[in-house]
Amino acid sequence: MFSALLIDKGEAGQTTALANLDEADLPDGDVSVDVEYSTLNYKDGLAITGASPVVRRFPMVPGIDFAGVVTASTHAQWKEGDRVVLNGWGVGETHWGGLAQRARLNGDWLVPLPAAFTARQAMAIGTAGYTASLCVGALLDHGVRPDQGEVLVTGATGGVGSVAVALLAKAGFTVAAATGKASEAEYLKRLGAATVLDRAELAGPGRPMQKERWAGVVDSVGSHTLANACAQTRYGGTVAACGLAQGMDFPASVAPFILRGVSLLGIDSVMAPREPRLAAWDRLSRELDVDALDTIAEEIALAEAIDAAGRLMDGKVRGRIVVDVNR
Repeated sequence: MFSALLIDKGEAGQTTALANLDEADLPDGDVSVDVEYSTLNYKDGLAITGASPVVRRFPMVPGIDFAGVVTASTHAQWKEGDRVVLNGWGVGETHWGGLAQRARLNGDWLVPLPAAFTARQAMAIGTAGYTASLCVGALLDHGVRPDQGEVLVTGATGGVGSVAVALLAKAGFTVAAATGKASEAEYLKRLGAATVLDRAELAGPGRPMQKERWAGVVDSVGSHTLANACAQTRYGGTVAACGLAQGMDFPASVAPFILRGVSLLGIDSVMAPREPRLAAWDRLSRELDVDALDTIAEEIALAEAIDAAGRLMDGKVRGRIVVDVNR
């Protein structure tokens, strides 16, 4: 038997509770893992609270991330004792996820736990940090360099934003962090932000072309925020978009793209192929100061994850939430 969060749905609606499950209940897969740590992401918050129809099969164990140790494998790449990380692939949506003490899944979805990190540190990074690394890599691959000007990070106190600020600052960029939490300015500056903006400057309708400010942007917010960020990006600059915290809409014009040569790059972390995943984790292991993880992350027990998901959806969480599934 093992402990897990279990989401189910009946005539009265969705319920989420801590449950004791039998290993025989685990879904099919060629690798079994003892999970050490998981984490709460925005998508996990949506799933656990039922705020959005993220879960597509019931019952479901949520959790789009985990780090742990392989206990059994018929997959050619993995053997008992290997330390592994899982991010995305529909886990926690269509396949049982990481907010549990055990998991069984397709070994193709796993990557090695970098030697630079413990399992807890890997989950302090989680999908949010891995996505931030994909965004930073996209900017660098597209030619954005520190001497070209400031880089904007929106949703900066969130998981993606916090890690993006830290990675960009370590890479030598001058980072402007946009947040709605003025009280967290010191937190963002500790991560490496040079300036902190009120997100209200970007959150409302704006002109299609605005004063050029940013050499690059990492946006996890979408909607008017993304539209304004594009309208303020310098000639030839690049915007990496990975989230929709403000909304899925994009109320913008083509003007920044055809008059300033701005590039808008979509960043998907869920179904990203293996090579970009490995590159993103390699960048994190080389460039992310592990001491920053203590600033970014708080730790909770598995039983606390339901309440924490509510806090996350209410915008009351700073940085990352690590879940010790074994307490």
